[in-house]
Amino acid sequence: MSDLIEKEGFGYAFDPKACETCAGNCCIGESGHIWVPVQKIPEMAAFLKMGSDEFIKRYLEKVGYRFSIKEKVVVEGEYDCIFYDREKRRCTIYPVRPLQCRTFPFWDYFKENEEELKKECPGICPHS
Repeated sequence: MSDLIEKEGFGYAFDPKACETCAGNCCIGESGHIWVPVQKIPEMAAFLKMGSDEFIKRYLEKVGYRFSIKEKVVVEGEYDCIFYDREKRRCTIYPVRPLQCRTFPFWDYFKENEEELKKECPGICPHS
């Protein structure tokens, strides 16, 4: 039985076992936004054993009318998600991570940019 994940409309499959050997490429690199819906904030805050206000102040930035997870600057031009632990090579809020993280690598953007995705994610492979 295959552990590959496939999604209709995408020309590739994803092998989640590849995450074990990856350096967290989907959590590091260029700056970007990981959106957190206001409704998700209490759940994420509770996971970290803090109130929503403290969670927002410590971990989120306001971008227009939305919230995005803050980033840590590694070197100029290279960023990590504030919740990515480089030493353990994993997300520290994995059980409550935002939908945007849960749906990677099946983002509409990658339907047209599959080669870019293949360079970033070692789990991308042909459909079974």
